[in-house]
Amino acid sequence: MKKVTVLALAVLIGAASCKNTNSDSAETSEAEEVAVSEGHAYPADLQSSQVEWKAFHKGGFAPRWGTLKLSAGELTVADDNITSGKFTIDLNTLTVDPASVTEKDKKAIDLQNHLKSADFFDVAEFPAGTFEITGITDFDPAKDKSVVEGANKMVSGNLTLKGNTINVTFPARISVGDGTARVEARFTVDRTAWGLKFGVTDADPAEWGISKDFEVGIDLTAVAK
Repeated sequence: MKKVTVLALAVLIGAASCKNTNSDSAETSEAEEVAVSEGHAYPADLQSSQVEWKAFHKGGFAPRWGTLKLSAGELTVADDNITSGKFTIDLNTLTVDPASVTEKDKKAIDLQNHLKSADFFDVAEFPAGTFEITGITDFDPAKDKSVVEGANKMVSGNLTLKGNTINVTFPARISVGDGTARVEARFTVDRTAWGLKFGVTDADPAEWGISKDFEVGIDLTAVAK
């Protein structure tokens, strides 16, 4: 089965010249065929599951962070292994943690509205993002590294934002048992690959102060019907 990754969504971090040590660097490629659904359906627990995001200006200054909620989701489990899954991210639930906006002349709600605008996620036209698993393989400690304690799988999936679909692969800790499946991961991708650009081009001054890195933290729980 192909190397694959799981879900995700919105974080801008560190300088382009710096590697963030708090998340894994996800691999990206063209969209792939979605994994066949085999096994028992585990609907996502929408109350406990969430996506965290964190962003930085270039140089690692003025970090911003917040959360997003899922509006739907399901994992398929067979023999205590996840075989497939699809999730919908409600971009209208994007929040900015006020604790991340410390400047006296700035407000979290203003950044929140800006991220939802056409400059970034354009939630009016694209109110949801999706993630569909394309494959899961075993994590190999001899060659795979992860900031996630207990990482045991490599997950790959098609992440769609603003109508653009890209396959992402990242390490995750997956646990299945007693009718519950949980996926935990933290990875970084380039936001511009999905058209999340403040400036029209890289040369646009609007892009100069923002890192392209986009960090996503996933904590997903699904429970058997």
